[in-house]
Amino acid sequence: MVTHAMSDPELVAAAAAGDQEAYASLVKAHVDTVYAHALRFFGNAHTAEDATQEVFLKVYRSLGSFDGRARFSTWLYRVTRNVCLDMIRAGKRTPLPVDPVTLEPLSQADFADDVVFSEALETALRALPPEEREALNAVTLFGLSYTEAGQTLGVPDGTVKSRVFRARRALARLLHDAEGGAAHGLPTRG
Repeated sequence: MVTHAMSDPELVAAAAAGDQEAYASLVKAHVDTVYAHALRFFGNAHTAEDATQEVFLKVYRSLGSFDGRARFSTWLYRVTRNVCLDMIRAGKRTPLPVDPVTLEPLSQADFADDVVFSEALETALRALPPEEREALNAVTLFGLSYTEAGQTLGVPDGTVKSRVFRARRALARLLHDAEGGAAHGLPTRG
């Protein structure tokens, strides 16, 4: 039973031992991150919801195999990535492609609107090459170090660094204000 703010390792151990409340807390702590990755992967809210549900079903079934050698977030990223890839392989879903050439630049006023900015960011993220988007998601969404992301993606950590750098540079370019604002990185809002 969850009685205090438990860490991920404590929640995993309790959930693996059958504590449903601990499992619910684990899901609550990570559901937004998994959903955001799936949404960026597929570009479709319904598919992202399906993938998120599948991820947490797989997590529930596999908690006993989590050995704690890696952080839970690293393991969860692997599960999330594999579920998304499995959905594509099974022909259940395909990512919606976005052509970066067709994206409209945003004005500073657009950046002040959370909904407009959020939608533009998600669209720009889907326009990134998959390997750059995956590296960026691993590092920014799941909080993996470059080394952890490299191990998960099967590439050297230097490759992860360069992919994250290229992704951030591309996002800045895709979200760049046509009038010259936000030229050095992701735009700041408000």
